Amino acid sequence: MHQNGSEAFRSTVVELVRARHPVLLVETHESERVLDIAMSVSTAAEIKRPRRVVAYSLSQGLHVPGDKTGKPQSPQDALGSIAAAEDPTIFVFFDLHHSLGSQQRPADAHLVRAILDVAAAFRVGDVPHTLIIASPALQLPTDLEKIVTVVDLPLPDQAEISRTLDEIISANASSIVVQLSPEERQRLVQAAQGLTLVEAENAYARAIASDRVLNASDIALVLDEKRQTIRKSGLLEFIGAGGSLDEVGGLDNLKTWLDKRNGSWLAEAAAWGIPAPKGVLITGVPGCGKSLTATCMSSAWGLPLLRLDIGRIFAGLVGSSEENMRRALKLAEAVSPCILWIDEIEKGFGNSGAGDSGTSSRVLGTFLTWMQEKRSTVFVVATANKIDGLPPEFLRKGRFDEIFFVDLPTHDERVAIWELHISQRLAAGDRARGAFEMVPRALEDLAAASEGFSGAEIAQAVVAGCFDAFAERRPVTGNDFRHALENTVPLSVTQSEQIRTVRDWAASRAVAATSTTLSGGYSVAPESPEAEVSGWRGGRRIDF
Repeated sequence: MHQNGSEAFRSTVVELVRARHPVLLVETHESERVLDIAMSVSTAAEIKRPRRVVAYSLSQGLHVPGDKTGKPQSPQDALGSIAAAEDPTIFVFFDLHHSLGSQQRPADAHLVRAILDVAAAFRVGDVPHTLIIASPALQLPTDLEKIVTVVDLPLPDQAEISRTLDEIISANASSIVVQLSPEERQRLVQAAQGLTLVEAENAYARAIASDRVLNASDIALVLDEKRQTIRKSGLLEFIGAGGSLDEVGGLDNLKTWLDKRNGSWLAEAAAWGIPAPKGVLITGVPGCGKSLTATCMSSAWGLPLLRLDIGRIFAGLVGSSEENMRRALKLAEAVSPCILWIDEIEKGFGNSGAGDSGTSSRVLGTFLTWMQEKRSTVFVVATANKIDGLPPEFLRKGRFDEIFFVDLPTHDERVAIWELHISQRLAAGDRARGAFEMVPRALEDLAAASEGFSGAEIAQAVVAGCFDAFAERRPVTGNDFRHALENTVPLSVTQSEQIRTVRDWAASRAVAATSTTLSGGYSVAPESPEAEVSGWRGGRRIDF
């Protein structure tokens, strides 16, 4: 039977208590949750001799949970007295991390020795005791590494958050109105995944306090609370939902592939015997819609989008980078189902390990192992401009479900891109409308004139054309857009060699994101033979 996070943690602690592991360390911000689980373990049927539970904090010293009459006590004094306890006890200590040291300061030697003495006494004593240290940071002095057993307490799952929602509704039943369908209630619970129970409770309390009504509109408030929490982590960024995939010009193969996998993380997908998709790697020419596709997926799939900034992972302290990566992945798993977006991934993992004492290689190893073995529904969208800079193990099957290549837009795609951006600009500005009529012939002419331009360059040409019209305070015309094109040197000219290289790489290694690829080649600068960009030979096609 599948166990949720708290149940699995409780089972592990029961086993360790029965095995008389003397000292356990739980890395968590949820001290009350640890205490609740310890009290549950103390009377577990699997333990023959029930335990008492005694807590410790700097402000209250040793005390029975719930007793507010304790007095301040030093950790050393508290540890020195617990070994003499006559009844089997589980001691839950908080606040010790302040004295256990960090990479900036050494641990308190007296405290370390007190923990070692307690461990020795608990391991062989006649009365079975267990010391649980709850700490928000995993920092262990070398002396304690072989003595302390680390136990992971995952963030609350949907069942635990659902109970928290029930409790706050019950506590305020006489003062609020609940207007939630079963589906809306499920979405409200999912919106709080990735938060601690206290944070989830705060989010629901804020939603109720705003209007004394709990309904589907409160999902946005809970997501805003989650956005603040993720921002405080400093490793992930919560990206708001983007536009529709229809706003991405072309890329029909990629869109179809994504559409077929929409909803594959739902329980009903299990009836077809399919696993949740791992992710997709999108490479190609800069400015052709890779990042836009990632942001629009959030709206298309109805999932939160988290952006992982590789630069934030690589901290200055030895060992911090690997821990940062583990924390970021753990947070992403807690928020699942979600989309994890890594933009320009080659800048973080390309040429891994060169000149950094192997830190990049270890961080890459952590990420690749997680990609291979993850069971949570975290769909990874990685984009890359120079994919040949990534290590080979990053690209092998099993890491990503598919690798797509995004080339410069074809003629038909350029028509769609011109239509999309012009319509957006004309819709946003009443004064811009007038002389330009968005008829097929006009769009065809612009598409032909912009051969060799990326989607981003076409978008900028539309903006530049609108600026020309604004400067003369007149409606925009097709000549404004053509003039902007004439004043732009596209990447297909300035980076022709790099584009040729990525095309050659993708020819046999990636799926074409567009069903119709360039053929026969084209010259982007006839007067300069060196600036020619050869046509892509046509990549491996996906059979839908």
